[in-house]
Amino acid sequence: MKYTMIVLLLVGLMQPTHGQSDYTKDVQSPDAIVSTLYEVISGDPGQPRDWARFRNLFKPESRLIPSRKNDAGELVIRSITPDEYIELFTTRIAGGFHEKELHRVTEQYGTVLHLFSTYETREKKDGPVTNKGINSIQLFHDGKRYYIISIFWCAENLGYPVPAKYLK
Repeated sequence: MKYTMIVLLLVGLMQPTHGQSDYTKDVQSPDAIVSTLYEVISGDPGQPRDWARFRNLFKPESRLIPSRKNDAGELVIRSITPDEYIELFTTRIAGGFHEKELHRVTEQYGTVLHLFSTYETREKKDGPVTNKGINSIQLFHDGKRYYIISIFWCAENLGYPVPAKYLK
């Protein structure tokens, strides 16, 4: 009886609790982590995002770096943490937002993997394209899983059409 209770306790500790999920498959390959990234931020108006799943893709020191124009029209960047991205996303994206990968160029050396991931955005999954751009994604592989270290992006609405070689 004593051993049965210990086994049941250990099995209970190993199970996800309170709606948590096992996100292990999300980080096992470059394809998995990139598709999870696009999947988790995409959704219809009012559709909740799985921000725990999003956070699992990153290391604590990871950064997201959008290119944008400031009030004076100058091109600038802003480095934000995954949590700051979540805050900006949830306060600024009222409608639907769907981001889809169109093309990818990959380079790898040792623990470093670099992806040039061409994307398009839409407000509705089957709606018109609202923007295109390139996410420069740096991944780190620690021998067990992949982590997103940074995402630096530029969108066409800044005046830079995506070159044809990144739309194949």
